[in-house]
Amino acid sequence: MSFIETEDFQKGENVYINYQDYGEGQPVILIHGWPLSHKMWEHQIQTIVDAGYRCIAYDRRGFGDSDQPWYNYDYNSLALDLRALIEQLDLWDCVLVGFSMGGGEVVRYLSMFGDNRIDKVVLISSIIPIVKKTDDNPDGVPEDKLKEIMDALKTKRISFLSDFSKQFYNYSDNKDKVSEDQLKYDWIVASNASGRATIETAKAWANTDFRPELRNVRVPTLIIHGDADQIVPIDTSSEQSSKEIRNNKYVVIKDGPHGLFITHKEQLNQELLDFLRK
Repeated sequence: MSFIETEDFQKGENVYINYQDYGEGQPVILIHGWPLSHKMWEHQIQTIVDAGYRCIAYDRRGFGDSDQPWYNYDYNSLALDLRALIEQLDLWDCVLVGFSMGGGEVVRYLSMFGDNRIDKVVLISSIIPIVKKTDDNPDGVPEDKLKEIMDALKTKRISFLSDFSKQFYNYSDNKDKVSEDQLKYDWIVASNASGRATIETAKAWANTDFRPELRNVRVPTLIIHGDADQIVPIDTSSEQSSKEIRNNKYVVIKDGPHGLFITHKEQLNQELLDFLRK
């Protein structure tokens, strides 16, 4: 395992972020979804490296093999971790690929640091621009549903994660594409994350409104979302962001659930490679 050092700004202590670095060529940075780790990208890493790119996948603080500090799971802190990775590995001409919650790191990074090191970005099943239902976002997730999730994470996180995995893949409709072993694997990865981090990052993706920041996404952008996503409804996410991000290609995957990286991996990988090569 390899690590970069970033900081817990509450205590001024170093936080170590685990990353995997494979291949050579233009760097493609994979930012995983909640509540998994970089291991979710197994099928994409192989494809990206085989196509001649350098692929870097890291674990968000609190998840996978990264440190689990008590504080700082807001998007500013997470974007600072991404910046530390890019600077310490001296990466240029990067492609940022954010899945689900990871789309927030992509947009917040561009808002905080600009795009001088960034060539393109990809948003897959992304929460961008807003999750919560509000008066001006009627298709969002209702406040009581979000509260129900937070309460479950506090009182029965392990069993909640088991049920969440099935909804993640629309399992009843995709049993031919998602094995029970895959569900167990995801549950192991998710349940081994920090309980504190799982809750605090959930607060971040549930409550952050990125709509004012979409103007900061100036590089070419690929947006991919499944029209059957039960975790991040397409109407409150990619339908909106595709209309506000200026230079984008928008791909809707028919019958695609949230976990496209497994259920529709061939189609997802092809769209990703086509975008990288342009």
